Amino acid sequence: MGSATTQALAASTTALTATSGLTLDSARELFAAARQVGESAGLSGALADPSAPAAAREALVARVFAGFSAPVQRLLAAVAAERWSSPDDLVDGIEELAVRSAAVGAAEEDIEGQLFSVSRLVADNSELELALGSRLGDATAKGALIEKLLTGAAGAATTLIVSSLVQQPRERRVRQLLSRAMRIVSAQRDRIVATVHSAAALSEAQRTRLSELLATRYGRPVALNVVLDPAVVGGLRVQVADDVIDGSISARLADLRQKLAG
Repeated sequence: MGSATTQALAASTTALTATSGLTLDSARELFAAARQVGESAGLSGALADPSAPAAAREALVARVFAGFSAPVQRLLAAVAAERWSSPDDLVDGIEELAVRSAAVGAAEEDIEGQLFSVSRLVADNSELELALGSRLGDATAKGALIEKLLTGAAGAATTLIVSSLVQQPRERRVRQLLSRAMRIVSAQRDRIVATVHSAAALSEAQRTRLSELLATRYGRPVALNVVLDPAVVGGLRVQVADDVIDGSISARLADLRQKLAG
């Protein structure tokens, strides 16, 4: 990510924070805008053109997205007013605002946990991953497939995010899309995600205690995603971003074997 995009994304996120009245419909419009911009090299190039005056880029947004709601038009104008390192980065920025808007519009929904469950479903089903990730598949059909699969299993915000992302993968793998969406939702809610590998399911008391310990360590609330993994044998393996805390018996045995071999 270039420095221009970093600054543009920060400014766009600030604009979203200052925007009231965001709903799931707002997120739906932003996802639609991301698809429209992403599918038009001319439009994305014009909106990301650093030589064009900001006022001209904002005017273009007003013409193209005149039918969108006022809050979304203001957000898209804010995006267009910034300087992005590339047209792709601009599309990424709109997409991120869409995910953040979904998190705002469904504040009570456990979006991170549901996205994680979808990611595990995709990881465990190679045919599903192939169907969603194929370049030859119809985008609308992919979205409809996700909506059918998640009916009754996930909330409206999660379904919207996943169905929207698989319709515009832009050379990204499905699990990569879902992981990015989880990080964005957590950032919007000012918390971090910890992936916990355990040989057995954790009780509610254990989950609460672990969340409290990690929150103390990282200074932010923590959302737990638990993976049942017999390979850890016992104990836990916890990953927060690039930080890994491995207290599993398998890790201790591996360490012991290494010491004995040395």
